[in-house]
Amino acid sequence: MPTVPTVDRRELRRLIEERDAQVVDVLPPAEFSALHLPGAVSLPLKSLDPDSVAELDRDRPVVVYCSGHT
Repeated sequence: MPTVPTVDRRELRRLIEERDAQVVDVLPPAEFSALHLPGAVSLPLKSLDPDSVAELDRDRPVVVYCSGHT
């Protein structure tokens, strides 16, 4: 399985500002409402499929995150 790079807050800001990165939150809808980052789009993990990710622009970086609590 390929390694997925991680980014810190500074790198996330840079990606958004310089490369117009798309920020995707994979939390369930109710949690997204309460916890999402400004500008993030909701694509719940349980409903990810080819149709849902087709909305993303393949020419822009995508940063996926989940801010769930354990």
